[in-house]
Amino acid sequence: MPSSARSMLLAASTVVFRLGAGASKVAQVTMRQPEAAFGMRLRHPCLYLLALAGMLPCLATTSGCHVVHKVQADYHLDRGEKLLAQDNLDRALVEFEKASQLSPKLAAAPSRMGTIYRRMGDYEHAIACFLEAIRRNPFSFDDTLNLAQLYHFSSRLRDAVQAYLHATELQPDHFEAQLNLGACYQQLGDYDQAVERFERAIAVDPDQPSSYVNLGVTLDSQGKYYEAIRAYKEALERDNRQPLVLVNLAHTYVNQNRLKLARGTLQRAVRMDPQLGVAHEALGYCLFRMRDFDAAEVAYRDAIACDKGLTRSYAGLGSICMLRYLEDATRTDVRAEALEYWHRSLEVDPDQPRIRKLIARYESSSQDPDTVLLSDRQTPTQSAGGS
Repeated sequence: MPSSARSMLLAASTVVFRLGAGASKVAQVTMRQPEAAFGMRLRHPCLYLLALAGMLPCLATTSGCHVVHKVQADYHLDRGEKLLAQDNLDRALVEFEKASQLSPKLAAAPSRMGTIYRRMGDYEHAIACFLEAIRRNPFSFDDTLNLAQLYHFSSRLRDAVQAYLHATELQPDHFEAQLNLGACYQQLGDYDQAVERFERAIAVDPDQPSSYVNLGVTLDSQGKYYEAIRAYKEALERDNRQPLVLVNLAHTYVNQNRLKLARGTLQRAVRMDPQLGVAHEALGYCLFRMRDFDAAEVAYRDAIACDKGLTRSYAGLGSICMLRYLEDATRTDVRAEALEYWHRSLEVDPDQPRIRKLIARYESSSQDPDTVLLSDRQTPTQSAGGS
């Protein structure tokens, strides 16, 4: 006899036994009516209960099926775990789905399915699976953190905030959850909440530089430049090989009009990582603000050589060329070059209304673009943690 059938019979026998033990007195009291109905004399109440057991198939079968389904679900879950360990994602997914269907309370099955879909890059299915896992087990921190990260990756920031909040309620001292929650608030423009979460992350692990970096970005966005500088320096004290942090620090110096200090900081970043395009671009902007246009042009060209997707470098080169044309109106080739750089900037990022206005204005006139371009402020490079 198959093991599943033996289990079901054992479960059914257990139910009959329990009914016999608990209902014998009732059977003795009502003995006469059953005798007439069955046309025989039942001398022992347990025999009567065995007869009644045939009238209660649903009760016995339901309990037995539950046990069998649980055993089967664990079997498929175990097979899925082994296949997942072998990176056989498709077959593992089939096993976990079977386990999930057989045992609607088993949170591990949809959790593993979510992990597989995440590895496959199918974030929508992964989100649905982690939601189901959390519905089955609301206290699962790992599933909650996975859900929050997937919302974050999918730019569903408000959903990510709610998930990260739940994660931090389950584990208040989890560094990554606090850090990423702060990053979501920062992206949403809720700077006060972002600062609070970054400070909590620092309290959890004061040796991690990423929380200080993100704190500095947020404080800079609030116009709290001295506080931002202190945060960046805290990050550099913990790891002085961070060229992006130097770029952010220089950005804050530029906001304070401390241009020479910004230039030196950016030159240090470039020396640290000569292939970091944003460092060259920031240096070009700083030099442009210092009206050292020749040096700015070199920096912008170096930036584009590192990364052809840097829109501000194209915009800066366009500005420099236009200024040269305005100094000598006979150089129409330079004017055409300026317009072409602005067009290239729009090719990379069409959502630049300021550049569109410059093209429309200077295709037919000779107004000075210098002050307009200088009014554009760069955004510091954010270093988000774990997301």
